[in-house]
Amino acid sequence: MNFWKEHTSLRAVLIALFFLAGLILVIYGWTLTGRLSGLGLMIAGVILLLSALMVYNKPFEGGRGPRL
Repeated sequence: MNFWKEHTSLRAVLIALFFLAGLILVIYGWTLTGRLSGLGLMIAGVILLLSALMVYNKPFEGGRGPRL
């Protein structure tokens, strides 16, 4: 994807936002141990952390990987 390679500052901001929001949700959900809402917040936080990882890896996909 050329879009993510050309817009590195946007990518960095999105990664930082997703990472920080995900980390905050996971930690806050952890403090609500024993409640279903805490589990929901932790799952939402993990989804945001995985989204940050996806945005980080976007510019590197599509190429030929190593042959095994």
